[in-house]
Amino acid sequence: MEKENFKTIAYNRQARHEYEVLESYEAGIELFGTEVKSLRQGTVNLKDSWCSIDDGQLYVKQMHIGPYEKGNIFNKDPMRPRRLLMHKMQIHQLLGRVTQQGLTLIPLSLYFKGSRVKVQIGLCRGKKLYDKRADAAKKAAKREIERAVKNREY
Repeated sequence: MEKENFKTIAYNRQARHEYEVLESYEAGIELFGTEVKSLRQGTVNLKDSWCSIDDGQLYVKQMHIGPYEKGNIFNKDPMRPRRLLMHKMQIHQLLGRVTQQGLTLIPLSLYFKGSRVKVQIGLCRGKKLYDKRADAAKKAAKREIERAVKNREY
């Protein structure tokens, strides 16, 4: 078995801060050629993007892929909804969990797997303000411990 080549294109750091990720899934994405070339240059923003299920199809919305410089008339709208490719049963399971449990689907990262572009989407629950504060406190404590160990002040 060959080892897959993974090359991360973009990572949604804000998603980990705003949401608690319960599960993550891998999905393919339907793109045009100029969009893939633009991704290879790294002109993508996942910051405010989210996923929705419309008519049994999974779409990612508000994901900005900058236009390819040499694409002229072949460039598409940078903010257009893009279809994600998953099995029908997975989409129905996600739809059930999103509607019943009040969860949301957020793209966490975008990467090349071999020559194909994949999206890691997370089934997420929104964090409350006190959850964010607790995470910040844990992070600060961990950083302080690492600093003390590094300087041997224990």
